[in-house]
Amino acid sequence: MRLLDISYPEPARNLALEEALLEGVAAGRAPDTLRLWESPVPFVVIGSSQQLRFVANEFNCARDGVPILRRCSAGGAVLQGPGSLNFALALSYDRFPEVAALHASYAFLLDKVAAALAGLGLAVERQGISDLAIEGMKCSGNAQRRKRNACLHHGTLLYRVEPGVMGRYLPEPEERPEYRGGRAHEKFVRAAAATPEALRGAVRQAFCPDALPGVLLPEEEEMVALLTREKYGTRAWNYRR
Repeated sequence: MRLLDISYPEPARNLALEEALLEGVAAGRAPDTLRLWESPVPFVVIGSSQQLRFVANEFNCARDGVPILRRCSAGGAVLQGPGSLNFALALSYDRFPEVAALHASYAFLLDKVAAALAGLGLAVERQGISDLAIEGMKCSGNAQRRKRNACLHHGTLLYRVEPGVMGRYLPEPEERPEYRGGRAHEKFVRAAAATPEALRGAVRQAFCPDALPGVLLPEEEEMVALLTREKYGTRAWNYRR
């Protein structure tokens, strides 16, 4: 498996790379890939089918200069930025049959992450379909974009949470996993007590312990530029609902 540790300064470019990785694997042009990244700037990212006005505080985001972008996968709204390490896996079903079915893929991938985090002394468990939690509080949210022969699984690992910041940009959601109950953001989300370097090492150990950091193929770089320009950097995509 290829390892990429690539973080761009532009939110749109970071999201474009996620989709480009999936398209490359699905087309047979690129190897299965683990990407690690962290945005140097805060931004809100919403699920592909969400209605923006219900899941992001547009007024506060605009006033504070926090962009709102739409990703290619489903799932809920997330506040990205410093303190949130992201991991993305672009995997072929032929080479990773464990991810060919939706629910089984979440179980397989999140169990591997949880086991790796246990090596850091973190008692992490799966909650709901796509979360990881510590003592019942969410430290990782995950989502997928699935194609006929490959999938993109991406998730966050929080290692720092600033009090009040999440609630400033994300309204309390109407759809909630059962384990959340009626808890507000600050009572539901917590950071994993680990450094970003330790978390990076744990995720690498889970999926590609012997891999050295790789590079993008020229075709992938071209697709990232195209998707940034024509999709993720456009109001037509980000504000389409």
